[in-house]
Amino acid sequence: MRGFIGLTVSDAMTRPVTTLSPDATVADLEDLFERYDYNSFPVVERDRLVGIVTKLDFLRNFIFTADTVVPHYRDLMQQRIGEIMRRQVQTVDPDMALTRVLQLMVDMSTKSFPVVSNGKVVAIISREDIIRALRRAVGRG
Repeated sequence: MRGFIGLTVSDAMTRPVTTLSPDATVADLEDLFERYDYNSFPVVERDRLVGIVTKLDFLRNFIFTADTVVPHYRDLMQQRIGEIMRRQVQTVDPDMALTRVLQLMVDMSTKSFPVVSNGKVVAIISREDIIRALRRAVGRG
C-alpha cells in the first residue's frame, strides 16, 4: 500500500484522451460508447474544456413523461452534445495524489475525471485506472 500512496494522476491516467465537440451529435456519442468502454467523454471547444458527457446523460436524453410528446429516435440522435452535456466539470491535475482522486471519486460518486494541464485536457482518470494502479502498487498487476 505504501507504493500506492506515492502515486500521482500522471502515473495512472489514460491517454490520449478521446474528446467530443459540443457540435457532435448524440449518434456520434453512441458510436464512441460502442467503440470504447468509457463512462464519459470530455467536451472540448477551441482546445478548452467546456463540459463532460456521460452514459447517464446519453440515457437521460431518452426519458419522457406523460406530459411529453415523444420525438422520433432519429431526432433524438441528431441532438447536439452541447444540449445534453454537463457544464460543471470537476477536473484533476496530473500532479495530484492518486489517493486524493480516489477520495474525490468516492465522495462525489463519480467514475472519471478529465485531467487538465495548462488549461488543456491531456488525459482522463477513471476508477479502472485507479484499480490498475493499486494492483501494480501491491504487486498484483
